[in-house]
Parts: sequence; C-alpha cells; structure tokens
Amino acid sequence: MTDPEVRQVTDSRVLAALAHPLRRRLMDVLKVYGPTSVGLLAERTGQAPANVSHHLKMLAAADLVVEAPELARDRRERWWRLRDRGVRWSNTDFDADPAARAVADAAGSLNLDRHTALVRAWHAAGDDAHAAWGDGPFSTDKWLHLTPDELAHLGREVIELFDRWADRPDDGQRREPVFLLAHGIPAQP
Repeated sequence: MTDPEVRQVTDSRVLAALAHPLRRRLMDVLKVYGPTSVGLLAERTGQAPANVSHHLKMLAAADLVVEAPELARDRRERWWRLRDRGVRWSNTDFDADPAARAVADAAGSLNLDRHTALVRAWHAAGDDAHAAWGDGPFSTDKWLHLTPDELAHLGREVIELFDRWADRPDDGQRREPVFLLAHGIPAQP
C-alpha cells in the first residue's frame, strides 16, 4: 500500500534538510497545527522569527514546505504549510552512494532522537499532567518471530491503524496532540 500523501524520499539533499533538530521540530509543528505563520512557529518552538524563517527557507529549498500566502493578513506576514502529509525513506535507497547513505543514517538517527526526547519529556512531566491523562498513555513491546514479508505486512497494518485514528471526522470534541511511535526491527534480546 502506498499513501499518495506521504512522499517517498530518494534524494539525500532532502534528507540533509530534514537532518536538523529545529527543522524536524518545525515539520512536527506544521503537521500538528497545520499552516502556521512564522511568528506562531517562533512562539511554539521558542526560537527567534529570523531563525525560523531561515530554517523554513532551507525546508522550502528541499520542497518539504511551501508558502501559504493566501493565509497572510498583510504582505509582511508569511505563512507556511507542509508540502506532503508525511515523508518516509528507506536507507537501502541510498546504499549505492556512501555519502548519501551517511545522510540517510543521520536523518534516521535524528528521528530516533526526536522520538526518544518526546517520550522522555512525557515521563518527566509533572503529576498533574499524568493525572489529567489517566491510563491513556501507554507503552508496549513484544518479541515476535517473523519473516521479512510478515514484518512488512505488520508494518503496513500498524500504519493503517494510525491513519484510521488520524483521519477521523471532527465531532467537535477537544483533542490534544498525542505522539505515537512504533518500531518493528530485527533484534536479539
């Protein structure tokens, strides 16, 4: 199954643009909140607007974000949106070029660092935050015995499950951003 809204990245220059912590975070903010002005992106990331603008231009050069001028209230205000709903890549697409593979590895490592930081931030949150969410937050893991094809099938099912939850119609209830992650990797205990 291929999602037409999720871009398959095969250009290491695009991954190089992604392999920066602030750019990765800007992409997350745009994914969670939709099109956003530079000023709001600066507030949400704690960065100076000039720094945010610089990194947005780097993301735009890699065709990861696009301007949304129709949302601006005046000519000075700049709004941005994601070009695609998501991006994915396979490190094997970069195996022929050692430099490109190093970029893909760095982008993957940055993604893992970002995921881990989000989980650690939740664990460090205060008792009030934990009480407000009750038994909702979860962590689970399983050791399975699978073939490569079975792992690929399981991965597609997990992505479809996440997509079903992400694409539900708005019923007017207040919902907060929730980060989910899943990794299915060959490993030894």
